[in-house]
Amino acid sequence: MAEATRDRVRAAIEELGFVRNESARRLRTGPERTAGEFGDQPRRAFGVLVEDLANPYATDVARGAEAALNAAGHDVLWLSSDHSADKEIRLLELLADQHAAGVLVIPVGIGPRDISRLRAAGMSVVLIDRDASDVCSARVDHVAGGEAAAAYLLGIGRNRIAFVTGTPEPQPCVERRDGAARTIVEAGLGKPPVLVKDALSPTEGRAAAHQIMAMSPVPDGVFCANDLLAIGLINELTRLGVRVPEDIAVIGYDDIELAASAAVPLTTVRQPRRALGWEAAELAMAEIGEGKSHQHRQVVQRPDLVIRESA
Repeated sequence: MAEATRDRVRAAIEELGFVRNESARRLRTGPERTAGEFGDQPRRAFGVLVEDLANPYATDVARGAEAALNAAGHDVLWLSSDHSADKEIRLLELLADQHAAGVLVIPVGIGPRDISRLRAAGMSVVLIDRDASDVCSARVDHVAGGEAAAAYLLGIGRNRIAFVTGTPEPQPCVERRDGAARTIVEAGLGKPPVLVKDALSPTEGRAAAHQIMAMSPVPDGVFCANDLLAIGLINELTRLGVRVPEDIAVIGYDDIELAASAAVPLTTVRQPRRALGWEAAELAMAEIGEGKSHQHRQVVQRPDLVIRESA
């Protein structure tokens, strides 16, 4: 439209406090265009559905996805399933009802039938941090991450290594545990003891410290399924008078921002969190853009060991 007409429409919007009815607009334009009234390119909305927005790992992944989608002119809705498969389904149905262009999901219980229903609604679907062959996915090789953590602890002379995880235990944590256990067993040591806490949180990490100290013999190395557990563990060990790393070396996983600034800076396995979200967003946009010619792709990134003072 002419610039003068556009200015008059904007002035009327300002004066009337107009907010468009998105559902009514879609009845007129259909779900394929969600552009703003003054945009030249289609602008779409994508959902980013994670397990827990309170977890810094999840928010970093979501920020990476949002950055990629915003750079392409799209909008993002952040959603959390709170580790509930039922809530996850409700939120996916909400996105489909609102004609979202796609969803990037760190899944709790989503299955092939759920994905098929979303695709039938015209949505692209990308799984984050899960292995899949019938859908696009962006994930990290967590078995390799677990192997690297265990190999490092063995390399610095630790031979009584325990693993601390939480429930519900996501598949990536299972893979980290399996990778570490295999490496320890191959080194000629027994299968490491596993502590399963009620959550992957600092509070549960503090509780784990007391269980670690009650073991006989006491472990001289601990690998935690994520940084939040590890930070809580280290804080409580320090309060109990245990020297980290002299008495017990501790390794976390994720390399969240807090890891480097912990009371004892945390040695951890770094995930490319924002890059993971960005890659997932690229896959979601490609699925829409390529249409029927789209071929599902699985992107696998390798984690890195970051050595600090805790080990």
